[in-house]
Amino acid sequence: MADTVLYEVSDGLATITLNRPEAMNALNIASKAALREAAESAAGDTAVRAILLTAAGDRAFCVGQDLKEHIGLLASDRETGAGQTMSTVKEHYNPIVTALAGAPKPVVAAVNGVAAGAGFGFALAADYRLVADTAAFNTSFAGVALTADSGISWTLPRVIGPSRAADLLLFPRSISAQDALELGIANRVVPAAELREEAEKVARALAAGPTVAYAAIKEAVAFGLSHSLVETLEKEDELQTRAGQSEDHAIAVQAFVNKEKPKYLGR
Repeated sequence: MADTVLYEVSDGLATITLNRPEAMNALNIASKAALREAAESAAGDTAVRAILLTAAGDRAFCVGQDLKEHIGLLASDRETGAGQTMSTVKEHYNPIVTALAGAPKPVVAAVNGVAAGAGFGFALAADYRLVADTAAFNTSFAGVALTADSGISWTLPRVIGPSRAADLLLFPRSISAQDALELGIANRVVPAAELREEAEKVARALAAGPTVAYAAIKEAVAFGLSHSLVETLEKEDELQTRAGQSEDHAIAVQAFVNKEKPKYLGR
């Protein structure tokens, strides 16, 4: 895996770190391929019980596509007629977002700086977002004559509503951490110097939690957003049966009876 993305697993927590701080963690081909590999590995590894997505440096979480590389690729496409430049959406962005949003375990994003374009999309694919008080968000796409990708056309309206999402997409602008909190984009805003510590605390607590239940919660919420109440009730029955048969549920019930803190196994 390229060093443009760092990947580490410790005590059930997979930490994925975008590692191009000198380029504000912009996404070139190498970093996109490495991020896809890391996200898919973390999502599919049963030893991983939570995922922390963050970035190196203090200026940016991820500013989206590396436009310097992008310009060269567009020029090459014009010369060859290959039309391969925008294949990155299908080849990289879609699998990354699918892995993060669909992971059967909680995903925490620690947004340490600017999150723009696909960087914003990756943050929205997480289940919980801790944001530095110095961070900001920007959809960016219309500013370079592009439409939304990285799942933003699906995630952003569900987080802030379709009207506000259309406003941010049609008129790209910087959204401060405090505004992001008020809109519901950020779950918590913390001082920049404390972000990593707080994010790891949250992610490690989730990694030690009832993983089967967390996976069911993610699935239930995603299902309920696009199905009727009757269908959602049926899905809840299915998922509750699954959670109720887990070892962690038995551990939790016994711990409650014994007035002890449960020690979950993640299964």
